[in-house]
Amino acid sequence: MDQPSTQAFLLAALTAGGGITGYARTGSVPSIAAGVTVGLLYGLGGLRQRNRQPYGLELALFASILLAGSSIPRAIKSQKPLPMGLSVIAAFGLYRFGTLWRAQM
Repeated sequence: MDQPSTQAFLLAALTAGGGITGYARTGSVPSIAAGVTVGLLYGLGGLRQRNRQPYGLELALFASILLAGSSIPRAIKSQKPLPMGLSVIAAFGLYRFGTLWRAQM
């Protein structure tokens, strides 16, 4: 679980699964669109990292920035568990992939 690619795949599964669950429960098209899009970005980033291709960390970091930008303001405003959980996922991704990206510089 210490590999960044494995962590990116886990975040991909969590975000895409959450989007699909949100759609199944409420019929929310924005939930499935956002969840699957962010999940695909995490998954592509993990795949590129695993294959030692360029821009894998950057894609995973971008997915974290995108997720944080949408979930943290909602978590602060609504104080509901779902946006707070997404914010925690985003914060983990920002920390993990941001630290690795900065170490490359």
